[in-house]
Formats: sequence, C-alpha cells, structure tokens
Amino acid sequence: MHDLIIKNGTVVDGSGAPARKADVAIKDGRIAAIGDSLGEAKKEIDAAGLVVAPGWVDIHTHYDGQVTWDPYLTPSSWHGATTVVMGNCGVGFAPAPPDRHEWLIGLMEGVEDIPGTALSEGIQWEWESFGEYMDALDRKPLAIDVATQVPHGAVRAYVMGDRGAKNEKATPDDIEKMAQVVRDGMAAGALGFSTSRTVLHKAIDGEVVPGTTADNDEMLGIAKVLGEFPHGVFEMASDLNPEEKEFDIMAQMSRESGMPVSFACLQSPLDPDNWKRYLKAMDDANANGAQVTAQIACRGNGLLLSLDGTAHPFISHPSYVAITDLPFDARLAELKKPEVRAKILSEQPDADDPLVAIVLSGYDRMFPLGDTPNYEPAPEDSLAALAARDGVTPQELAYDILLEDEGRGFIYLPLLNYTNFNLDHVREMMDHPHTRLSLSDGGAHCGIICDASYTTYILTHWARDRQRGDKISIERAVQMQTRETAEAYGLHDRGLLAPGMKADINVIDFENLKIKKPRMVYDLPANGRRLVQEAEGYVATIVNGEVIYENGTPTGALPGKLIRGAQPAPKALAAE
Repeated sequence: MHDLIIKNGTVVDGSGAPARKADVAIKDGRIAAIGDSLGEAKKEIDAAGLVVAPGWVDIHTHYDGQVTWDPYLTPSSWHGATTVVMGNCGVGFAPAPPDRHEWLIGLMEGVEDIPGTALSEGIQWEWESFGEYMDALDRKPLAIDVATQVPHGAVRAYVMGDRGAKNEKATPDDIEKMAQVVRDGMAAGALGFSTSRTVLHKAIDGEVVPGTTADNDEMLGIAKVLGEFPHGVFEMASDLNPEEKEFDIMAQMSRESGMPVSFACLQSPLDPDNWKRYLKAMDDANANGAQVTAQIACRGNGLLLSLDGTAHPFISHPSYVAITDLPFDARLAELKKPEVRAKILSEQPDADDPLVAIVLSGYDRMFPLGDTPNYEPAPEDSLAALAARDGVTPQELAYDILLEDEGRGFIYLPLLNYTNFNLDHVREMMDHPHTRLSLSDGGAHCGIICDASYTTYILTHWARDRQRGDKISIERAVQMQTRETAEAYGLHDRGLLAPGMKADINVIDFENLKIKKPRMVYDLPANGRRLVQEAEGYVATIVNGEVIYENGTPTGALPGKLIRGAQPAPKALAAE
C-alpha cells in the first residue's frame, strides 16, 4: 500500500515534456509510480483540475540566520519552494570564531538588509567551524530541504583576521589556509563556494565584503578545491568590471577546477545592453572548455518603497528626517498634517550617485504597486505619467500613495532588469541554454525587496497572464525552477516527477494562482521587520512524501532535511 496517491491531476513533470493526466503514488518519501490504477494508499489527494509538479528548487537565498529559528523558511515555502540553497554572495555565518559573531552579523546586515538585532537575538552560536555549522543545521527541525555554500567573507576573516576583513592581499600561506577551510566545508557537505566582487555589497561599517578585490591567485587557489569533489559551484556576485578580466577569471577557474562558475546577469539602467555582452562572453568561455552559467531573474529586480521600509522618495528631505525616529503611528500622524505635507513637498532631495537619484526622484520609473501587484507596468503607468494626467506633481502623487492603507502603500521601482519598461529581454535570457532562474534573495533585503514570490510569478505571469509580449509554456516554467535549478547544484534526486525521485511536489490551482500584495511584518526575533508576500492557489506542498501545507496552512509536519553534498539520481533513472 502506498503512503499517498495524488489522483486525477495534470502532471507537469519538470522535464519539459507535455503535461499529461496521471496519478502519482508516493511511498517512503519517494515517488513510487506515475500512471493509472496505481492501487490503494493510506491517504489520497484529489487533484482534478489541478497541476501536479515537482517542488521548486530555489538556488539563491539568504536564510543563513533565519534557518536557525524558522523551520518553514517563509516566505519561500509559501511559494512552493521545497529546496533552498543559501550561503550566496560571499556572506554567511561560518566559520565563526567567538570574537567574530557581531562582525558577521554586521556583514550580513549591511549586504542583505537583514536586521542585525534579529540576527543577534535569533542565532544561537553552536558552532565555530563550517562543519560544526552544518551539524547544527542538521539538528534543526525543518519543513523543507536546505543546502548551503561556504562564504568567502567568513573564510577570509577566519583565516586572515582584520587583514582579511579589510581586503588586504592574501599571502600564499593565507590562500593555502583558506583553501583548507573550504575543503573542510565541502567535505562536510557544502554544495559550493560563494564570493562577492561588487562594491554595492558593504558591511554595516561601510567596508566592502571581504574577497571583493581578491586577486587571481586567491580565486584560483580556492576554485581548485571544488574540483576535488564530485560537484561544487563557484557562485559570484560581481560588478563584472572590467568585463573581460572578470570573464577571464571565471573561465579559468572553471577550466582548472572542472566545475561550474555562476554569476548574476541583470540589465543595468545605466547600460541597457550589458546583458547581451555578458551572455556572449559566457558563450565564448564555454566554447573554450569552461562551464559558466548566468543566474537570471524572471522580473525586474525591484525595490518596494514604503514609509515603513528602508527607502522612499522623501527619506532625505530635511522635514522628513526630523520625524523619521518617531514611532510609525506618530510619524504617520505628522505626515497627514497639511503643513507637514507642504513642507516636505517643497524640499528637494540631494543625491550625487545616479542610482540613488533614481530612488529619490526617478518618477518616470516608479509605479504604484496596488493590491494586485503588476510587475510589468507600461511607461504610461509611471508616477510621472499618472501625475501629468491628473494635473499634480509626481512628488504629490508619490506622497499620497505612501499614505494609502494607513501608511502602508507601496511604490514599485524596478531598479535593475527593466530599462526598456518591459521584460522582453528577460524572455530572451530565458531561452538561453546556459541561464538558470534564480536571484529570489529569499530571506534578505527585508526592508526594501520581496522577490521570494519569483517561483509563483513565473507561473502566473509568464505561463498564464502576460499581455505585453510572448509567454512561455507551463511545462517550460516548471522545468526552469525544478529540473534545471536542481541539476545546476548537483541535486539529481529531485526536480523531476519520476519513479525513484524524491517526493517533493506542488499541487496547484493554476487558474486561480495569485500573488498577494506585500506587507511589512514584525515577526523576526527582537521584533525585527521584514517584507513578506503570500500566495493563493497552492493546494498542497509536499516534502519527502509528507504534506507540509494544505491551502497555504502549515500542517505541522517537518520532514525537511539538511542536504550534504551532491545527490545522485535514483539507480533506475541514472541507468536510462
């Protein structure tokens, strides 16, 4: 007898093959059979009219701290994620000598906008080495599966102390010691190594992430360690500046290690064709023996501007600065006063940085988010266009939107990946053989970004609702965030509905699937804030054969596990 049968559903299996009507039987945490008349089970789910797909595998998250107190890793699990990979962008919490705890928290807070007070209260430091960190995670109750990578920032500071934290040049002895720390982390089960090479990533003290300026000897010395293991990804967050040098080192690291190197590919508002050059450089590298992949986002990399968040257009206006430390309700009461409104609107922001200027006054690129979020708005939907239509200034309109819903209104600013006011370039990137859907940043940027809904968005927007360009098939939408993302990190036991594979499954009301409006909550330790966004339409989410959510409500089951190392395909599947 099977443990569970999902009956009468439309199976979209993750391979890209056409959807088909079939039942799915589960036993002992694995898929036992797919087809008709599969026998009896202890429990059945009637999936008539519903889509049955593998669980989503999200390869770019930052739950490194949250995983120690939140078994559900929300909001990602609300959106069907059954496996998450964290430890990205060179930041994380291991290795961690006792005198570096607060420094590591400051690094994560500065780079990923996760409240340091929440991390300080929430993390119980049960480890020093990376292996001990893995052991601590292994003891945690989890609803979904979790994998991690060794972060460069923590490794550099662990080996080099203040010299490493301040990005001083590593000596050959330093590099050898860092390589050994990474080797130990990989042996403990890390899926790879991550680094940051962007000046946008800074600790709370203003220092760029350790490793940002690492030279070729350091990068190659660490990359070669990955080649000692069956699989290991070298993940980079890079400005790609200068491009030729960065792609040369990525290609060299991949060729010398025999392992894949992954980088983030996003369109810049200051350089709209940059992504085309990046993809060509990647193709050139791969044509010469490298394995370089581009992590792409399926919508604009968007900021959510709000009064309760990290930023909004008036945050530097002197009259707003004067009340910014008031409790939210008191600040809102002040902002509602006509004289305060008039004073703030009479002032002008001061920003030398062009990207900061967009946040403070780029009204032609700002859009009201509304109760039903639209992540592909047209130019005529911008605050500048709407204000001109209504005979008001963009500043007046922005002010009023922020005050909506008792001060909980949102302005959407797609800062990256939306230079041409559409997602046509994303559609082109999706079709490229060496790109992988990624960059949800689940768990990070708590006050200004909430992109963990990417996994739902690719279904609602790209496979169902898109009006301003070509869609993709539901089969492709599922494949991109299951089989492809799983295989990118050597997880060959999931991301596909087939006998012997892990029973990680989403049962989805595709026609009624919906992404809800984001909201700010204060549910982190120490009452820390974070943006969350829920979904409707996930009828059931199943991990290791157990239902963890029914219609968005947790069941209490915690079958998730820590992933240690690459996972082989089932023998029957591997033999095909």
